Amino acid sequence: MQESPKYWKGIEELENSPEFIKNAMTEFADFLPVKETHGTTDASVAPRRDFLKLMGFGLAAATLASCEAPIKKAIPYLNKPEEVDPSIANFYASTFFNGQDYNAVLVKTREGRPIKLEGNPESPVTGGGLSARAQAAVLSLYDGARLQHFTKKGQKIATDQLDQEVRAALAGAGRVAIVSPTIISPSTKKVINEFAARFGGAEHVMYDVNSASALLRANGGVLPAYDFSKADVIVGIGADFLGTWISPVEYARQYVVNRKVSSERRAMSKHYQFETNMSLTGSNADVRESMKPSEMGAAVVALYNAITGGGAASGSKKVAQAAADLRRAGSRGLVVSGSNDMGIQTLVAAINQQLGSAAVDTANPSYVRQGDDARMARLIKDIIAGQVGAVIFYHANPVFDHPMGEALGKALEAGKVKTTISLNDRLDETGKRCLYAAPDHHFMESWNDYEPKRGYLSMAQPVITPLFATRQAQDSFLTWAGSPTTYYNYLRQQWQGLLGAGNFAQAWDKVVHDGVARGSALPTPAAQIEGPMDVNSAMAALRGNKGGGIELAIYEKIGVGNGTNANNPWLQELPDPISKATWGNYVTVPRAYAMEQKWEQGDVVKVTANGHSVQLPVLIQPGQAAGTIGIAIGYGRQDAGKVANDIGANVLPLAAMRNGVISFTTAVQIEATGTQSPIAQTQTHHTIMDREQVVQVASLKQYQENPKEVTEYEKVATPDGLEAPDKVSLWQDYEYKNHHWGMAIDLNSCIGCGSCVVGCQAENNVAVVGKQEVINRREMHWMRIDRYYSSDASREDFEEKGKLDTYAAMEDPSANPSVIFQPMMCQHCNHAPCETVCPVLATTHSSEGLNQMTYNRCVGTRYCANNCPYKVRRFNWFSYYTNEKFETVNGHMFTDLGRMVLNPDVTVRARGVMEKCSLCVQRIQLGKLEAKKEKRRPRDGEIVSACAQSCPTQAIVFGDMRDPESRLSQLLRREDGERAFHALSSINVQPNITYLTKIRNTDQLDFNV
Repeated sequence: MQESPKYWKGIEELENSPEFIKNAMTEFADFLPVKETHGTTDASVAPRRDFLKLMGFGLAAATLASCEAPIKKAIPYLNKPEEVDPSIANFYASTFFNGQDYNAVLVKTREGRPIKLEGNPESPVTGGGLSARAQAAVLSLYDGARLQHFTKKGQKIATDQLDQEVRAALAGAGRVAIVSPTIISPSTKKVINEFAARFGGAEHVMYDVNSASALLRANGGVLPAYDFSKADVIVGIGADFLGTWISPVEYARQYVVNRKVSSERRAMSKHYQFETNMSLTGSNADVRESMKPSEMGAAVVALYNAITGGGAASGSKKVAQAAADLRRAGSRGLVVSGSNDMGIQTLVAAINQQLGSAAVDTANPSYVRQGDDARMARLIKDIIAGQVGAVIFYHANPVFDHPMGEALGKALEAGKVKTTISLNDRLDETGKRCLYAAPDHHFMESWNDYEPKRGYLSMAQPVITPLFATRQAQDSFLTWAGSPTTYYNYLRQQWQGLLGAGNFAQAWDKVVHDGVARGSALPTPAAQIEGPMDVNSAMAALRGNKGGGIELAIYEKIGVGNGTNANNPWLQELPDPISKATWGNYVTVPRAYAMEQKWEQGDVVKVTANGHSVQLPVLIQPGQAAGTIGIAIGYGRQDAGKVANDIGANVLPLAAMRNGVISFTTAVQIEATGTQSPIAQTQTHHTIMDREQVVQVASLKQYQENPKEVTEYEKVATPDGLEAPDKVSLWQDYEYKNHHWGMAIDLNSCIGCGSCVVGCQAENNVAVVGKQEVINRREMHWMRIDRYYSSDASREDFEEKGKLDTYAAMEDPSANPSVIFQPMMCQHCNHAPCETVCPVLATTHSSEGLNQMTYNRCVGTRYCANNCPYKVRRFNWFSYYTNEKFETVNGHMFTDLGRMVLNPDVTVRARGVMEKCSLCVQRIQLGKLEAKKEKRRPRDGEIVSACAQSCPTQAIVFGDMRDPESRLSQLLRREDGERAFHALSSINVQPNITYLTKIRNTDQLDFNV
């Protein structure tokens, strides 16, 4: 039989053929390397690895194909590690603390790769909740901007050589100082103390960017532990305790205990907030009043006089009302202040003492803020004067984040300190000015212990081998002090005393496994040099405060914080809960002031104070106090990495030092520059224009008098057989025979913190798109938190006057609006409009109530997005992980290292497809398979979506509505006819997401939403 003609040739046959070489040189002349041979070019020696690169095999395949590199063979385990099972996740208890934000965590790993953090439910402090910053911390592990080796003058140096030089330099340095943020690790503090003793009593100075130094001084050198669950009346004075103040995850969990209402519990705590900027905490308050920073002192004096009987609360009706409620509450009352003014904090402490507040505990204090502003200021002055021989910066970047940082940076550059050492994880603004850099491990590569509050301990353990040639900072201290032990052994030795007699190995294993323990190891804080102020002196000082002109209130954002984690793109793109702005800071101004100055949003202004200026765009912010502006810290980085560099401006040089403490308030001059800079916001509409079917709100009095009338439209169908509204429908109803997955979100418990947004992003490989794409309305978050302001206009006004301009005015927020947060994701409608318009059946309904997306089938018509009434579907305009256009903003995952964070259980979507919330279907499937192996149904609570798992207030309840005993089913049965409602229920798409009406503790609502 005659053989058929051979039409196809393999690569091996083609790669050296003259035809291939000729065509390759023509097509890929700019890419193919060639060999110079006696002055002539020989194209025939083009190596095969470059051909493979060009044909799309990528770096890994090219490396294996190259004969110039050693071949690494992939072989199966001969003896598989007991804890590693391919495709099965492992969880390790650990602790996240970056000098300002404490969270007990569980680290989820896949084949040795950390891919997600979740809250540790065993922690009595954070109780399984997690902040947005902690959620995003897993991405910082794979940050290519981390320093990957030891350096001297910015050049790589061998570890042994650096150690030798540092020991010699420290021995002859004279005065040695260690600068760090707050350290709550008992073992680390002991290591530092032993190191200090080795080098002539080196001093250890701690400072906090968002300082609580005045609060410490006012309470005798300790930071009180607060328990908001023990307060029926809460008065906040410039304290964003739900967002950024002291321990927000802990406080948020406590706060909602008395905010949840139900048919069994119809009482709520009362929350007053007095502040300058509209904060996350202020947006959750029942009663809020905006005031200038210079007016805070008078308000506290009036409150103190009213509580102690020294006089009536004058000057403000709301202050008087707060004082009256505090007196009635007695020991169930609590006052907190975020001010760093000694007078204010002294009177606040006196008020709580007068009330006998059960919510304040100074016997078992918190340790998460220990910074001493006065000591840090003195040290910087001594450095500038050349009186310090050596300085070690441990996780500290004062050149960037201290008001005296510019002068400090110049002193370091001028060589005023002979030996400077950075233990920071990168050559940041301070590290690049240091002679030596010995970068610390990431916390997921380290052992450590923590004591956030007296009596509460937690542990950190490494969950991955160090990615770079770094060394744990504690080991560096031990090595330079001449200690032969490692920090791991040192840590175990310290815990032998804590765990007491008995089987230490067994007790140690339990602590490492659980991640938390009870006991105390930190010493009693040393008394600060400056003692507390007496009440009379405090009142005299506050009465002397005189304001005037425009006052600046510097604040901290939920995501980027003080700038330590500014190079994390998840945090840069996390919308601020209030402004909904991303990628940079701005100047928040009241609407009236903007109109007076004829400024539009995005107009750039120059703000000047204390001899420094910044230029930033204007953002018109409802709730901003008249005569004030606000600017966030944490921006303006120059040496953080390509994601954070040159984003926004650093406002800290505008802060002032007053009475030995840092003040975040000051008088400023402000002027227009005539330029514009757009602000990237994910939400630009502010009210719901009186559309009651979007979100529901009622007063506590209305709820108590008639709970069945606080929700103003039809009942929600529940799993126990209640009929849905009788409306004409184009869909046939589904019958769910096995599972029916759904979710309920309590708007009374949702504080809008954004932790769920980052949790969803980490779990589902949601892309970062950058500032310009956010401006183009192409953000990719599967979950958003809509923020609605109240308006002074109402539909009744429009109907009475019949004027279009009156109706348009309903879009304008009040000058001091009330705020409602509404998490919004795919509603998984039973009558889904998206499903009927897809021409290729890429979006379909599952037999368990999920709206599914088949990415391989999607051709990108976007009909589904056009037909979605909730606008929750996202379209991939670009391949965000590989397109060079997004290398800067998405830099962490643009490299092979960064892609290690991706969840292998979730597809990374390609360009041109639609994506949206799946209710974490991968978690649902895993839970069902685990239950199936045990021949049973999944138990309630075994399957939890990423957003519900992240929530520190447990506002989100996820479960199976076919299970009558599930928390979700019980909640819907209890709330049906009272607070349960569906968003946009009149269109009858029958969502599987249910909301519970927001209740405010007021007698009546004095606004329209």
